Amino acid sequence: MRPATTLELLATPAEVSGVRRALRAYGADVQLCASELVTNVVQHLGEGVPVTVRVWCDDGGRTRLEVTDPDPRALPVPRAWVGADEESGRGLALLEALAVRWGVAHGPGRVKTVWCELEAGPGGGAVPVVSVGGPGRTATAGRDPR
Repeated sequence: MRPATTLELLATPAEVSGVRRALRAYGADVQLCASELVTNVVQHLGEGVPVTVRVWCDDGGRTRLEVTDPDPRALPVPRAWVGADEESGRGLALLEALAVRWGVAHGPGRVKTVWCELEAGPGGGAVPVVSVGGPGRTATAGRDPR
């Protein structure tokens, strides 16, 4: 496994573009999935919620993205249908279309991690660890329930 990229931040609309920039080396699909998952935190939990974004490429050719937030009860649910005039509601449909698989894991300390796996992006994902945000925030890796 190659080094992971870890971003620790407070979820705000402005931070979403920073997440995309920080994950540029992983490719557009990873950037899109990460920005959709962080946006979901902003929309469903509110601004300023502490979030950890973690990405790495395994030796099997897949990229794993995890977004951890402190509310284990707010689970992502794909919408069955979104009208053409609606401005939101397509994020999880995009995630389902791009990811090989995805899910939710509950970790210690009453946190939840939404994760997805994608085919590896350009450059194999050899990206150094990056920390963004305030001190005292740690990543809680989710466990694949399968």
